[in-house]
Amino acid sequence: MKHLSLFLTLLILTPAANAKSWLFVSLLQKKQIVIFEQNSQTGELTRHGVKDCDEEPAAMAVSQDRKTLYVAYRSSQELAAFRINKDTGELQLLNRVPGGDDPAYLLPIRNDQYLLSAYYVSNKVVVHALKEDGSLSAEPLQTVPTAEKAHGIATTAGENRVWVTHTGANRIYQFRFSRRGRLRPLDPPFVATPDGHHPRHIAVHPSGKWAYTSNEAGSSEDDGLSVYSIDSESSSLTEIQSITSVPADFDASKNSTARCEMTRDGKFVYVANRGHDSIAGYAIDQTTGKAEPLGHFPTESVPRSFTTSADGRFLYAAGQASGRLAAFRISEDGRLERFETYDSGPVSWWAILVED
Repeated sequence: MKHLSLFLTLLILTPAANAKSWLFVSLLQKKQIVIFEQNSQTGELTRHGVKDCDEEPAAMAVSQDRKTLYVAYRSSQELAAFRINKDTGELQLLNRVPGGDDPAYLLPIRNDQYLLSAYYVSNKVVVHALKEDGSLSAEPLQTVPTAEKAHGIATTAGENRVWVTHTGANRIYQFRFSRRGRLRPLDPPFVATPDGHHPRHIAVHPSGKWAYTSNEAGSSEDDGLSVYSIDSESSSLTEIQSITSVPADFDASKNSTARCEMTRDGKFVYVANRGHDSIAGYAIDQTTGKAEPLGHFPTESVPRSFTTSADGRFLYAAGQASGRLAAFRISEDGRLERFETYDSGPVSWWAILVED
């Protein structure tokens, strides 16, 4: 019995021998998706090849069951779904459907029943139904015209509220997401952000109390990260803090932010700086939601996208201009330590880690 008990304990605590994690990088110029295998213990990457695409792959998202990769085809204004081979990382095209002009962000929600997408040029938000095999519905369930340059999307943990950032309109649109998969405007339907902020990407704290946006324009010293409280009744956003993402001695007008992402435990939030070419890190006060700067960590040139591991131990930032991937360890205090650089290719647009 003792031997059986020990065996069961080891079985529970030891990761499955064949469990693998894959990191995908979309290459806009080469029309490819690069496939890396991640060592989940060390964070090291091994290149496994590429998937050729018919069009330019840009923004990407992974299904909640980790079986399907969704890709925005920027050149053809389409969305594509790929089945992920969990053993090899290979991608098999499931289908392609019309989307809109310049799909900037994709988000699967509700146990992979729906895919939300935002369009930078078409100025809209779209809901597609997802089929059991992960493929996309040929026609959207809903199209919601919004405002100039729709860009990022985030939901609460319960996925019944949705926020969409707009860099052109200086607005964050607010929605209720119904049980039938429809977006319904909240009251008010959007929050106007200060001139010069241009909110780009948005992340919501796991508590549902706060939201964080990267502000693209770089036109002021407080333009990097904004923190919003989420009203417990109306779900509307109210700004409570705005803070720079670059050092005091750097000209903020020469910088524009990109990706904003939070660790799964809600302890840290990071913003990509294009211009300063760094990742700005912040610790989140778990009582007030406010952000405390941790420093600026050099990346490859033009870090448009980055991705973090589910356990909060690693961060990978794609250099759009350099065609390389910077790999970091995330310390217990949230600071980043770069440990390796990998060739990915031109133009490294989006990076996403898919863990089994």
